[in-house]
Amino acid sequence: MSGIDVGEELGARAAQARALALLRIRSRALAVVITPAAVAVVLFAAGAQGHLGGPVWDGVRWAVLGVAVVVLLVAAAVAVAVARARPAVSPTVPVAEEGAPDLYRLVRELADRLGVPAPSAIALTPDCDSWLEDRTHRAHRGGAGREARNTAPVLVIGSPFLWWMRVAELRAVLAPVVAGTDSSAHPDIAAARRFVRGLDAAVADGAAPGRGALRAVPAAFTGWVARLLLRACREHAAEMERCVAATASMRAQGVDYALRIAAQEQVGLAYAGWDRLLTRVALPAWRMGRWPSRLDAGVVSALTELSRRDRLADGFTSRLGERPACDLLEEPGIADEATSLLAARLFHGGPAESGPDWAPVDWQQYPDEVVDRKWRTEAARLHRVLDAMGVPPASVADPAVPTLARVMEHLAGPGGPGGPGEELAAGIGAAVARDDAQAPAPGPAQPTASAAGADPLDLWGPDPLPLFPLQPPRTGTELLADHVAAMVCCAAVDTAGAAPGLDWLDGPALLVDGERRADLAVPVLSLVEDGDPDPLRSWLAEVGVRSDKPVRLV
Repeated sequence: MSGIDVGEELGARAAQARALALLRIRSRALAVVITPAAVAVVLFAAGAQGHLGGPVWDGVRWAVLGVAVVVLLVAAAVAVAVARARPAVSPTVPVAEEGAPDLYRLVRELADRLGVPAPSAIALTPDCDSWLEDRTHRAHRGGAGREARNTAPVLVIGSPFLWWMRVAELRAVLAPVVAGTDSSAHPDIAAARRFVRGLDAAVADGAAPGRGALRAVPAAFTGWVARLLLRACREHAAEMERCVAATASMRAQGVDYALRIAAQEQVGLAYAGWDRLLTRVALPAWRMGRWPSRLDAGVVSALTELSRRDRLADGFTSRLGERPACDLLEEPGIADEATSLLAARLFHGGPAESGPDWAPVDWQQYPDEVVDRKWRTEAARLHRVLDAMGVPPASVADPAVPTLARVMEHLAGPGGPGGPGEELAAGIGAAVARDDAQAPAPGPAQPTASAAGADPLDLWGPDPLPLFPLQPPRTGTELLADHVAAMVCCAAVDTAGAAPGLDWLDGPALLVDGERRADLAVPVLSLVEDGDPDPLRSWLAEVGVRSDKPVRLV
């Protein structure tokens, strides 16, 4: 027997031992519950045989019986609440076998090579990760029978992997994940996982808001009991999952091990590109009420651009001649649209369907639909704040005309202790907060391709969306710099023939003569922070922007 086989066997035994430890905790809890009933049975049996007689022992017998009945009723209520608690399921886009027969065939062949059960289904998630997810709970089975409890877990694949990785790389990356189905099929490990997930769901239900007092008190008590049991299970559950992962990794070493080492570089690269695409490209569109409908395809463009800029990534583009993993899908465009909408909902909190204020946008329309609107919206907000502050217009002849010169003259002029920019920055910050609070709710929506069938978030827990902000809160100075840069870009578009554009790594970009100008930030910061307009004036003269000309606003 090889060293890998020995290590795999030891890991499997360690995982099973931890699973049995978890089940023993469940058994001990049950023993605690039935102890008063057992004592009551002994006392009544002794009384029936003529032992422990007298009024004192009669009182003890009935008191213990009362305690046993109360404990059993409370334990039954807690057990029912834990059994009915619905474990949260990761929001995913299901992939039917009819829509991806090649992908299902690849996964089944991989399971055969590993000697493990094949996953029961495949789903996509807008994240750079892959895992197995148990969906055998009755709330997830859709009313299926008891035999569904033995169903294999669902294989969840990060959608950026399908578009960036090649087929062989995807197979190598999925090997240790698919190998985990062997442990999932073990009855002790499966029972231990169901026990822990039920407790976790009960804790979440107990902490969920919006219940009346009659329901909140029992739910809180159930959550308290479940929390006590979870504390006792924490170490064993963590070690069990660690042993399961180690066992799956050792089992997968015999399948494309050398290729997996190289593919892990692509995993890190895909994560970096996906994060950059969400924060720099998708987030501005979501804030404008538009959601890019081809985010996964955008990852390829972003990483290709990164490969072009970074000499260390020169070799990555040579992979693009091989077959991409998204070819394993029959209709990759529909899958991309569905995962893109799900990403918008998870990371921004957008609605489930498209509407007038929440519409899809493709990459060709992005400069006009997102970049230009963003610039002109911010420029209009900047002038509204200047009007509220009583700042005089730059042109006396036509005071209603918004110009860049008005902004520059105000920021370069004398002001209070913090300069004129401090008051303007505070006004911009307040205006942004006010506009965000007064943002209109999405209007009547039309279903999209991803809206057909069940909502991916139907089985999500009580946690609110978005899950976490993609961008930390910005200071007033940062917001002011963004608004001044937007005003400069509007002036360049309207007076110098520039155009809005899209940079795959940095988001909205200003194109002058077809080339991106990335040198605007420094002169804008000189004006905003130091009140020095000369660097910006030099930049405007170089590009040919007229600061005294009117600018079209939203």
